[in-house]
Amino acid sequence: MKSKKLLFFIVLAAGIALSMPTRLMAATKTTPTHPNFEVIRAETTNPDSEYYYPKLLKSFYSNDTTMTDDGYHYLYYGSMFQEDYNPYRPYPFADRLKATEPLYYKHGTLSRNEKSQIKDLAEKSLANNPLHLRQLMYLVYAYEQSGKQNLARIWKHKLDHLLLTISRSGTGADTEHAFVVVDPSHEFDYFNLSGVTVVNQEFQEPYYECVTVQLPDSEGTRQYWFDLHHLLEQYYAKHPSELED
Repeated sequence: MKSKKLLFFIVLAAGIALSMPTRLMAATKTTPTHPNFEVIRAETTNPDSEYYYPKLLKSFYSNDTTMTDDGYHYLYYGSMFQEDYNPYRPYPFADRLKATEPLYYKHGTLSRNEKSQIKDLAEKSLANNPLHLRQLMYLVYAYEQSGKQNLARIWKHKLDHLLLTISRSGTGADTEHAFVVVDPSHEFDYFNLSGVTVVNQEFQEPYYECVTVQLPDSEGTRQYWFDLHHLLEQYYAKHPSELED
């Protein structure tokens, strides 16, 4: 119950609630397509490409909304080919998160110091991992609470487009049309930030995860599939000892 209160409060305050993933997909007006990782690797590691990863990252961190849908596509999936990519690395600010967490549940007006605490942790988290979707949500919340509506809209735009990038990778209906993510936590964030509760998760050989969600308005549950093939491939390429174990 506590987590549901947290999500409801933040989504309501920050105005970033999204509908079911199927509606997310409808909003794109495009056919879901599995990412072409050979092309993504080539483009994001080529300094002469408009999709060279450092260029995309610089644009993402700037306070504007000029990045195209293709740019978000290469930013999101191109992260797999960066030297520091590790989808299982520990969160480096766990202690700060523990101290800050009560503020996410607090009702009423936050103090200036409390708003700053949420914002500072979000910025540090995103500097460490620009695709930390939950902390991106908290950054939007901090700006909203501080009355900085323009900045809130800018970063909400970025969060929306990262979620839309995932939605364009598949339908999630089965393994053949599975969503593709670069971080296992994004399976939960994709639904939770859409206002849908994940009730179960199960790994299926060789590299799929089946996520069961509770549909709104007591409509029962539904299963969605995620493809972790490329995620695991890149992880084990950098951590071969893990594969041996």
